[in-house]
Amino acid sequence: MHQSPTREPKQGARLWRWVALVGVILLVGAGVAARFVIDRAQPIIRARVISTLSNRFDAKVELASFQVSVVHGIQVSGNGLKIFGKTDPNPYEPGIQPLIAVAEFSFQSSLRSLFRSPMHVNTVYVKGLELNIPPKQDRQQMTSMSSKTTKMTIVVDQFVCEDTKLVINTPNPEKPPLEFAISNLKMRDIGQGQPLQFNATLVNPKPVGDIQSTGLFGPWQQDSPRDTPVQGDYSFSNADLSTIKGIGGTLSSTGNYSGTLSDITVHGTTDTPDFQIATSGHPVPLHTEFHAIVDGTSGDTQLRPVNATFLHTSLTANGSVVRMKNAKGHDIELDVVLDRARIEDLLKLGVRTDTPVMTGAVQMKTKLSLVPGDASVADRLKLAGTFRVPQAQFTNEKVRERLDSLSIRTQGKIKEAKERAGEDVTADLQGVFTLKNGMLSFSLLHFLIPGTHIDITGDYGLDGREFNFHGKAMLDAKLSQMTTGWKSILLKPVDPFFSKDGVGTEVPIRITGTQSEPHIGLEFGRKSEHDTMAGHTDAGTKRDAGTKPE
Repeated sequence: MHQSPTREPKQGARLWRWVALVGVILLVGAGVAARFVIDRAQPIIRARVISTLSNRFDAKVELASFQVSVVHGIQVSGNGLKIFGKTDPNPYEPGIQPLIAVAEFSFQSSLRSLFRSPMHVNTVYVKGLELNIPPKQDRQQMTSMSSKTTKMTIVVDQFVCEDTKLVINTPNPEKPPLEFAISNLKMRDIGQGQPLQFNATLVNPKPVGDIQSTGLFGPWQQDSPRDTPVQGDYSFSNADLSTIKGIGGTLSSTGNYSGTLSDITVHGTTDTPDFQIATSGHPVPLHTEFHAIVDGTSGDTQLRPVNATFLHTSLTANGSVVRMKNAKGHDIELDVVLDRARIEDLLKLGVRTDTPVMTGAVQMKTKLSLVPGDASVADRLKLAGTFRVPQAQFTNEKVRERLDSLSIRTQGKIKEAKERAGEDVTADLQGVFTLKNGMLSFSLLHFLIPGTHIDITGDYGLDGREFNFHGKAMLDAKLSQMTTGWKSILLKPVDPFFSKDGVGTEVPIRITGTQSEPHIGLEFGRKSEHDTMAGHTDAGTKRDAGTKPE
């Protein structure tokens, strides 16, 4: 049969109309599906976020706002996230502190991940994270970080956090919460029962600076949080010590730490090429190596030991650094031993005068106390100890000349004075001292040079501008042997009044003035506290003896 030539084009047109209709149907279906995804994605993901957090932390979860966009994959943002303790009766009551609070968060994923369980997220960005660890007796509520198996509907590879704060509350009412400000924090490989890998920048308030640290934390020990493992390395660069009133310099430190949250062992070093104390203003290079035991739940630190070197001096310190509630800062108590030290180094570090008053090797033991507060280090520092400088040499020429002359005369070698002129005499110094409010006080100071033994007490200002000492001088020679000619003859009858046990001479003396203008002389008429007490005792003994019957 012959077919009409117009029938074939009509059939083709009809086919294209069907194709167009199918396309419209598909587009409408796609639009409906997209709308369905948009409408359903937000409640689905919101439910997954809350479910994951509730299961992971076994706690009540509050989420103030939550937004989802599917324009370019799934983009999620929210704020006001709070995770409360399991035992909190009503987390919505005012004043209830959440264990974890997040100001803002966001993440993105592919559309197909919406239909998978668990949903996979590469990175979650967090701003304003605050973690509050309760006192140890209340930490059983932190089952969140335990190693138990829970159903996870969202899996995250890493968290990137900005402006994080870690608050460790203590049961001790005498101590405030321990707070750590963390400007940047990255956490990776967060798996149940596995340690958390972190990279953090901690903000150190005093001295001001940033501490970079990388390491591992956990897994969290639910039954004994203080035993949670921690380890890592840290570096602290360009810290400005002038933010601590009374000292100065730029400090850098590196080290590593390991242990548990309540017993962290820290090994580290510090270098401060320009360390100085404000009272002296003399910069010295300071290097330390330290071993410390830190209680991360309280902030208390045991130093065992700190080895420090500056100039030609080294020292060892052991002690504690304890946080206080009613005062700003820490209470520092140290036992300090100096076996290899120079007195000129100590004077340069602590005394304002440019030239140290003396030089020589020194041995010292002292208890150091630095109480907390806003005052300068010099005003808060207290020392109490003993020292010895077996061969001290004075730097002031006038002092040296007077000591040389004194030594010659008190040995009774006045006739040899000209031949021995210019000889430097070394002194043996030892004593008991305290330092408080910038004043160095000696309750006992022995001063020994050939021919002379002096016992004095007094004060020495660390500014080097004034000293004031009083005591007794025991001399090998008699008064008449310390001069020549007619003076010697006139003094012979006086010798018995100043001799002790018929040997040598004992006279009261004073040493006053300044480093540049010292004054050394006899001081008749002044009685020391020891003499006064001895006099009272002798008088009392004589009165008692006088009342006894013969």
